[in-house]
Amino acid sequence: MQTTRGASLNPRDDATQVRAASKPRRIGVCMAVAAVALALDAITKLVVVARLENRDPIELLGGLLTLRVTRNSGAAFSIGTGLTIVFTLIATGVVIAILVNARKLRSVPWAIALGLLLGGALGNLSDRMLRHPAPLKGHVVDWIELPNWPVFNLADSAIVVGGVLAVLLAARGLQLDGTRIPGDDAAETGEAREARTAEEPGEVTDPAGGPGRSDGAGSASPEQGPGPSTRPEEKA
Repeated sequence: MQTTRGASLNPRDDATQVRAASKPRRIGVCMAVAAVALALDAITKLVVVARLENRDPIELLGGLLTLRVTRNSGAAFSIGTGLTIVFTLIATGVVIAILVNARKLRSVPWAIALGLLLGGALGNLSDRMLRHPAPLKGHVVDWIELPNWPVFNLADSAIVVGGVLAVLLAARGLQLDGTRIPGDDAAETGEAREARTAEEPGEVTDPAGGPGRSDGAGSASPEQGPGPSTRPEEKA
């Protein structure tokens, strides 16, 4: 059987596309989350540089949290401190990729995840572009220190939380457009399974209330008459 050119052969795919198209775009949510993450990161950096730089660290919560201003030329958590330009280019690529894919966003959880990643990437990227010693080589301001953990900032935290959330969403089969990957049994609801089972051939419901066979086997029709008679054996 031929189908219209360009039409999907799988009705479930068509239904998925219809559901995705009916969902509102969530790019506004993504941009709002990114703006909040970027603003919090920028404001806290300005405050700690003005008040804490070149001063003794401040210990809070019995030493569980320490405010210590450092300059980081590497990636998050002071990783790769000699590759400032490389990490600047990577952060730029991440920002561009998120902005391109933001047009497909119809899922609120994905919008939050990408918003956190975007805000965190822009927060550290702005340091690399604007701070000492030079554009593309600027050192990122870190100021949060936990026991046995590298010093970091709010942008690093946003990147980590957004990354973990993105991994969890992908593992559950949720896509950017708000639909789930076809054939994902874990995401299939009980009603969908029951509906699919009811459509499978092989058994029909007998009008009398009991299950019966769709091929007529095992049931006697009025035309056929009663089944084989059980006549008594003739005596020899």
